[in-house]
Amino acid sequence: MKLPVYCYGHPVLREVSKPLDQSFEGLGELVDLMFEAMYESEGVGLAAPQIGKNIRLVVIDADPVAESFPECAGRKMVLVNPEIEILDGDTVSRSEGCLSLPGISEKVPRVEHIRLRWLDENLQPHDEEISGFLARIVQHECDHLEGRVFIDHISGIRKQLIKRKLADIVAGKIRVDYPVRFAPRKK
Repeated sequence: MKLPVYCYGHPVLREVSKPLDQSFEGLGELVDLMFEAMYESEGVGLAAPQIGKNIRLVVIDADPVAESFPECAGRKMVLVNPEIEILDGDTVSRSEGCLSLPGISEKVPRVEHIRLRWLDENLQPHDEEISGFLARIVQHECDHLEGRVFIDHISGIRKQLIKRKLADIVAGKIRVDYPVRFAPRKK
C-alpha cells in the first residue's frame, strides 16, 4: 500500500499533532510505509501529518545528502514524540523544499545546533545534540508536528512571490512523480 503525501492546503498540515503512547498499534508497519513513501518521493524526511496522520511521528534518512553534509552520513532515524531544545541562537539561511510543497524551495533561517530528545520505533528513549544540516532536517520535520510548514519562516515579500505556485498546489494543478493527496475541494 503506497501512502500519498498530503499537499499544502490540506487541513491536516495545520493541526498540532497528538503524542503517541504505548497503546498505539501498528507502529512498525506505519514506520515502514512512511519510509517507503519518503524514498519513493526522494525525500530525506517525512512527518506523519504529511501522510494524513495527526500523530507525533517522523522518519528521516539523511544519508543521501551526506556527500555535501557529512554529519548526515548513516543517519536513519525514527522519531516518536520528538522534543527540540535550541542550543545556539545563531541562524543560518539555507534553501529548503518539502514533499508537501512540490516545486517550491526557499531560503529558511534555522539554528544550527539543537538537543533532540525522542523515542525510537521500539519506544526506547534517546537524547542527543545535533548540528548542521541534520539539525535543519529535524527542525523542518518537527515543524510539521506543530502545524507549520517551511514557508511560515520566510518573509511576507517572499510569500507574495510564490503566491501563484501555492495557489496551484491548493488547486491540485501540479504534477509530481509520487502519490499525493490535495486539499478537499470547497463547495
